Amino acid sequence: MQEHYPHPEMAEVQLPEVLHALSDPLRLRIVAALAAGEERGWGDFEAPVAPSTLSHHMKVLRQAGLVTHRREGTRCIVALRPEMEARFPGLLAAVLRLAPGQSAA
Repeated sequence: MQEHYPHPEMAEVQLPEVLHALSDPLRLRIVAALAAGEERGWGDFEAPVAPSTLSHHMKVLRQAGLVTHRREGTRCIVALRPEMEARFPGLLAAVLRLAPGQSAA
């Protein structure tokens, strides 16, 4: 059975929430890793935090409208929302290009 994670409608996604989500270095690393490739399993991110803290960061990204989550068996798969580029053209590319020292998470 696939568990549903609530995601905001793209029309409801607001710039302040997106920028807040991108303001944390770990969340920015997660977004950079997703932007550099395809979707990833939640546990595939190398994050120097407890699982509960990583879960919180993933929730912030999801609620801001940046990522989607879905279950595949026992795994949670995370991906960037492709609609983000249409909602805020060039935003993610600019933030990732200007972020100092970003490497894949």
